[in-house]
Amino acid sequence: MAEAQTDQTGTRLAERPQQENPHRWRFFRAGGFDQLRIENGDDLKHLSGLDQKLWLALSCPIKGIDFDRRTLELIDGDHDGRIRALELLAAVNWTCRMVRDANVLFAGHSELPLSAIDDNHEDGARILASARRILTNIGKGDAGAISPEEAADVGRIFGKTQFNGDGVVPPSAAGEDVDTAQVMKDIMKLVGEKPDRGGETGIGKDETDAFFTALDAYLAWWDEALAKPDILPLGEGTLPAVEAVQKLATKLDDYFFRCRLAAYDPVSGAALNADDKDFAAVADADLSAGAVAVTAFPLARIEAERPLPLGQGVNPAWAADVARLRDAAVAPLLEGERGTLSETEWRDLQARLAPATDWLKRKAGMLVEPLGVSRLRAIRQSGAQQKIVALIEKDAALAPEFEAIASVETLARYVRDLVPLLNNFVAFKDFYTRRGKAMFQVGTLFIDGRSCDLCIAVDDPAKHATLAVLSRIYLLYCECTRRGADGKPTNEKMTIAAAITAGDADQLMVGRNGVFYDRSGHDWDAVVIRIVSHPISIREAFWLPFKKVGKFLGEQVEKFAAARSKASEQQMTTQLLQTGTQAISGQPAPAAPAAQQQAFDAGKFAGIFAAIGLAIGAIGTALATVVTGFLNLAWWQIPLAVIGVVLLISGPSMVIAAMKLRQRNLGPLLDANGWAVNARALINIPFGGSLTHLAKLPPGSERALTDPYAEKRQPWGFYLFLGVLAGVALAGWRYGWWARLLG
Repeated sequence: MAEAQTDQTGTRLAERPQQENPHRWRFFRAGGFDQLRIENGDDLKHLSGLDQKLWLALSCPIKGIDFDRRTLELIDGDHDGRIRALELLAAVNWTCRMVRDANVLFAGHSELPLSAIDDNHEDGARILASARRILTNIGKGDAGAISPEEAADVGRIFGKTQFNGDGVVPPSAAGEDVDTAQVMKDIMKLVGEKPDRGGETGIGKDETDAFFTALDAYLAWWDEALAKPDILPLGEGTLPAVEAVQKLATKLDDYFFRCRLAAYDPVSGAALNADDKDFAAVADADLSAGAVAVTAFPLARIEAERPLPLGQGVNPAWAADVARLRDAAVAPLLEGERGTLSETEWRDLQARLAPATDWLKRKAGMLVEPLGVSRLRAIRQSGAQQKIVALIEKDAALAPEFEAIASVETLARYVRDLVPLLNNFVAFKDFYTRRGKAMFQVGTLFIDGRSCDLCIAVDDPAKHATLAVLSRIYLLYCECTRRGADGKPTNEKMTIAAAITAGDADQLMVGRNGVFYDRSGHDWDAVVIRIVSHPISIREAFWLPFKKVGKFLGEQVEKFAAARSKASEQQMTTQLLQTGTQAISGQPAPAAPAAQQQAFDAGKFAGIFAAIGLAIGAIGTALATVVTGFLNLAWWQIPLAVIGVVLLISGPSMVIAAMKLRQRNLGPLLDANGWAVNARALINIPFGGSLTHLAKLPPGSERALTDPYAEKRQPWGFYLFLGVLAGVALAGWRYGWWARLLG
């Protein structure tokens, strides 16, 4: 019978025979749901057959978690910065195939035992051979195990090997062929270089092809010029001549056109030259650095049909370029020394150099031009290209062998890290068993007399809090800065979200300072920058209504006292000002009639006494009603009534807090950080209490109760005793105890 297999979207994947004896899985209950126990090699081999709906997570980011970054990067096959379920399964299946017994992954090896590698198939045999080769190269040929760090030490592994399968060869690979080595250095200089596994730098196929392609194009371009004499009328001197002509072409055309305008209208000559205003404009400038300010002036003085002087009378800003034109182009091409250049000669000069100008526009292979034509022809004739290509092909031929060397590091890391990773991905065993820290727990925050173990690294607190608020967990977002060994702040910063699951929130506020210890034991200065408020405990909820009432009464008393103080200060200030004014003027203050003042005071105080009397009467009536009500109860009903009143006040707050505490969910906290949590990872009240530890004295500590600076205590115990005694007396009178006792 065949069983149809589908992916998570229900798409049909394949058919395979249904197993007669399915694997027996074991689960443990934590967080309100079942979590997989991964205990042996058989669990690993059958993990791909487990329904992914039973996985606790389906993906997680590779940053922001405390786990070996290199291992995560190897598992991340598509290099998108996330570990997905299928990528993790591929790593598990590959590892199980490469080892003899998958139970070796549960042995806690920090190094890969060579005896654990399965060499019964080609891939495993190649990895085993590569592991032994690595140990030999690093001087540990007799070792029976290899660590991930040794397998990744490329410099030591390939330091004495010229050919290592990466397709990059350094100049030293040419051996005693000095000429080929020099060509390789030229390629590295002009085209670029790549790092070699052995620690040197060299070239590969791409760099070699780019260089010799440019070389062929450049020599072909030069061969065209040599085949046509009119392209290089001055031989190698043609290029400087063309450069000199092109440099002055615009200015010379401008000069001769101005001269023709002057011939057309002699009156325009003054306007075509620089006048007094032009010279005055540059007179105050610094003209020592090449006369840049006068470059816009004509090459020479404009006159009708005047040839350009090649010596005296040239604009100083262009004198050097004119001299170069004279020496490089005019003298060689126009046969003889000349002191001037007419417009006809200038056009003839341009015509003779036109083929060279067109040829220069077709220049190819400029990449190799710095080496010169002679050097490039020598390289072509030496056969260096064939030699370098042969070296690269020899190196590339070893790629399969040296890829197996890279697989040694992968296998060593997987044997060490896969099981811990699965226990933080398929299940949150480390988190819920509290035997260790989960990989998303980045450290411990100490603040306000408590330590918080559930601390998660976040990038953007505002964005994280948008989803994390659904976790129903009280969160402190702290900005952490690490200090260096000298006590000075470093550039290292991180932001954490710390869960507060015990105590109260009375002293937690933005700006409060704490200390954060990461998993490596480094301490960071932590400052609270954001708070997501939720109930912390039922105990806090019990006292919350009383705290709110106390806070309200305290605020009202403070407002009343502040208002009375302000009124008193204003009255005193007014009286002092009046007194001072009267003293300066020398006039006594007019006194109010005694009868009027006395009547005013009497009325005022009568109102005050009446208000006080009404308040006292209302309070007394209320107290009398309460006391009478209690005295009318049976003696055993009085404690119940007191408890009922307290529950009536605190009950609703406690019920709401209990409901929210039972809904605390780790999922939104991790989802906001890029995870894909696949279950409701609840944090119940007892488990939540274990995530935050309050300060308490160590067992066996001695405590001196004498405090020399303690405030003087009131005899509240004696007052309470008198109150209880009075209550008993009233109860005895109410219920006739004393009458029966005396009768």
